[in-house]
Amino acid sequence: MKILCVCVRTAEPLEYHRSFLKENCRPDGRELGEFRPTTLNISSISTADGSAMVKVGNTTVICGIKAELTVPPPDAPESGYIVPNVDLPPLCSSRIRPGAPGEAAQAASQFIADVIQSSNLINMEELCIEKATLCWVLYCDIMCLDLDGNLLDACIIALGAALRTARLPEVVINQTGVAEVDLQKTRPLRVSRNPVGSSFAVFDDSIIIVDPTAEEESLSTAALTIVTDEEEQLCAVHKPGGTSLSGEKLQHCIRRAVTRHTEVSRLLDKVIGSMKTHK
Repeated sequence: MKILCVCVRTAEPLEYHRSFLKENCRPDGRELGEFRPTTLNISSISTADGSAMVKVGNTTVICGIKAELTVPPPDAPESGYIVPNVDLPPLCSSRIRPGAPGEAAQAASQFIADVIQSSNLINMEELCIEKATLCWVLYCDIMCLDLDGNLLDACIIALGAALRTARLPEVVINQTGVAEVDLQKTRPLRVSRNPVGSSFAVFDDSIIIVDPTAEEESLSTAALTIVTDEEEQLCAVHKPGGTSLSGEKLQHCIRRAVTRHTEVSRLLDKVIGSMKTHK
C-alpha cells in the first residue's frame, strides 16, 4: 500500500493531493488552516548587529543585520534607511539554479522592502544622527538555508526578530565634524510595529490552505500573502497572479492572518523576553 501511494504521488501529484483535500486534510497530516511548527532563535550570528533564525516546518531562513554610517537620502535628509536582501542559494533547493539572483529572490526582496515601508516597522528618523550629514543604514541580509514553501512568512518573522535584537553604537560628531563611534555604548532599536505574514495557496479555484509546502505551491492555482500588524490592520497584500478570490474567501484569509499574528507575537515575546531575562 505504501509503494502504491508513492507511485500515485509521483505519477499524479495533483490527484494525490486532491484525495486528501476532499477530506479536509493534507498529506502531512495538517488541517487546511493549520500552520507548520514555527521555531525561533535569536542572536544566531555573533558578528552581526542583530540576527535571528526562523524555521517554519522545513523552511529555514536566517537574518543578519549590519549597521553602517552613511549620508541620508536627498529626499529624506532627516532619515536613515533599511536595505533588505533575500538570498536563495542553490543549496536551499534543487529548484534554485546557480548564478545571478533569480526572479523569486528579487521578488521576495522587493516584497520585504514594501512591508518595511507600509508597516512603519521603524521610525526612520530615529536612524538619523545629523540632518543631511550622517545616518544609519541597516543592511538586512536574509538567507534561506532550506526552502520548502512559504518563504515570505519566514522572512518577515526573521527580519522582525533580528531588528528587535539589534543594537547601534553611540555616535557623536565632534567639533571638527568627525564622527566618533563608541562601540562600548550601544542602544537598542525601537521597533514600532510588528508585521506578521500569512501565506495561502488555492487549489481548484476554491480550496484554500495555509502555509503551503513547496510541493503544494507548485500544484496550486493561486498564491496569496497577507501581512497584518498588532492592531489587526492590513500592511500588505501580495497576490502574484493566478485565479481570483471572492470577497468572502479573502475575508476568511484575513481573519486567519489576524489569528496567525497573535500566534507569532506570542512566540516573539517569549523568545525576546527570555533573552532579556538571561542578560
